[in-house]
Amino acid sequence: MSQSADAPARRAQWYFDFASPFAYLQFERFDTLPRTLAIDLKPIVLGAILVHLQTQGPAETPHKRIFTYRMAQFRAEQDGIAFKMPPVHPFHPIRVLRLAVSLGATHEVVRTIFRFIWAEGRDVTDAQGWAELSGRLGLSADDALARTEAPKVKAALRENTEAAIATGVFGVPTFAYGGELYWGDDATAMFRHCLAHPEWLQSPDVKWLQQVTVGVRRER
Repeated sequence: MSQSADAPARRAQWYFDFASPFAYLQFERFDTLPRTLAIDLKPIVLGAILVHLQTQGPAETPHKRIFTYRMAQFRAEQDGIAFKMPPVHPFHPIRVLRLAVSLGATHEVVRTIFRFIWAEGRDVTDAQGWAELSGRLGLSADDALARTEAPKVKAALRENTEAAIATGVFGVPTFAYGGELYWGDDATAMFRHCLAHPEWLQSPDVKWLQQVTVGVRRER
């Protein structure tokens, strides 16, 4: 994100996993965010978040899985974002996450991977898909695979995920900014609003939400 000369720099962290269609959709909306906002792209392993919270992702619940896919398709169609489900989902994203980390998780790298999976509907877990994606990133399939096995790359992805857990991230995509979390593609408008009107979070009605009492807890 570029910044105007007369505006103060602001920085947010964006936690994401390539396995999430909603992370892809939100990524495609970055141009609706203020140009003065710098965004650090943080690939993380959603599965590790779910294990930490002892919960499941939407695609792991049968009826919710189909609804989730329909909602992603609907939101993409409504907003004119190219979208095509990959042939296998959920899929194991660890290799593409590590590949992104190894290439600096730049905007261009992340966009290439996201669009390969979610705009073209390609499978990054089979040999052909991996080879083609690697080529688009300027690598051979073998070189790309070697990058994903580098200890420092594995460590960096693990550190990103641990930082997300420490921050309180409970799903993807999530923006972390100013000590607050904004989860989900459908929170993009709320995030924009809070950037423009940070006082909203301190309004009486919003502050009251933190005082609501938990009435029932399910045992796990």
